[in-house]
Amino acid sequence: MAFDQPIVIATGNPHKIDEIRAVLAPIGVEVVGLSDLPGPFEEPIEGSESFEANATLKAISYAEQTGRVCLADDSGLEVDALSGAPGVISSHYATDGEETGITREERDEANNARLLADLEGVALESRSARFVCTMVLAAPGIEELPARILSIVRGAIEGRIGLPDDVPRGANGFGYDPLVLVAPEFDRTGAELSAEEKNARSHRGAAARLMAREIEHIRLQSE
Repeated sequence: MAFDQPIVIATGNPHKIDEIRAVLAPIGVEVVGLSDLPGPFEEPIEGSESFEANATLKAISYAEQTGRVCLADDSGLEVDALSGAPGVISSHYATDGEETGITREERDEANNARLLADLEGVALESRSARFVCTMVLAAPGIEELPARILSIVRGAIEGRIGLPDDVPRGANGFGYDPLVLVAPEFDRTGAELSAEEKNARSHRGAAARLMAREIEHIRLQSE
């Protein structure tokens, strides 16, 4: 597979597109977002209890709808003291996974407030957490053949949730970034990392680097 057309990143989140583009550009792979293509597209309904299943659903759906190779991710925050929550409902944690139509900024603020409230009274050393990102690459169907999965990878970055008198901090991230003190130093939040540091250390950056290797391997096999 030559990847002679840009890969479609199955998201409307410009931050995700920028992060993935920064990692794939050095291997000569261009990416576009859904908003760069003529739509409309039908958004698949996520309902799985795993990041992998949700990412697979999105990758296959948008590969079929766009007729392009599609890269989808499902990512979120796992907090050990909360038995892995917010998990797959990380983006809508404040509303227990329900979409309410509020803006992304309002949603992030509400999610962060709930997370800090749920961890009230938990000591800093017991607030271990990690960002997780599963990426799935899918190719569209050809004639009678259905869409197919090309690769699945998983990246993670460890950290801990800061205490309310110390977080949120930083302006370079989104979502839970301002709350998570990044390992191993635990002295800066994800939102205090530069774009270059974030790509080098983040869960999405880790997954994207693994996916870049997978894409290069797929290219070699197709030569």
